[in-house]
Amino acid sequence: MAADTNNRFSDKDLEEFKVLINEKIEKAQHDLELIKSAYMNDHNNGTEDTSPTFKAFDEGSAVMSKESNSALAIRQEKFIRDLKNAVIRIENKTYGVCRVTGKLINKERLKLVPHATLSIEAKNMQK
Repeated sequence: MAADTNNRFSDKDLEEFKVLINEKIEKAQHDLELIKSAYMNDHNNGTEDTSPTFKAFDEGSAVMSKESNSALAIRQEKFIRDLKNAVIRIENKTYGVCRVTGKLINKERLKLVPHATLSIEAKNMQK
């Protein structure tokens, strides 16, 4: 049984990571809602803005803002998807195992990047 523990985290560790990841998913979904609502508000310039010169000047930044909000939303959705995949790996008891080396990923790394699938060793090999 001891050999098995070397290739995966204990159920207790997995449960701790699951709590951490679920908190991150909740926060990320909240942030995504904020990004989306900011994006929606970009479409509506508001009726108080009646000055045509200001509106023309502002249009360039509105386009820029829409593009950056859209990019932010896409990144945030990917982050949420990665976190949800990490929860699936926890349920499969494969969480925290490097997909290249098969070794356990350092706990501190997983606390910082809970959706990581590569150890630092494997990440350095990619460079």
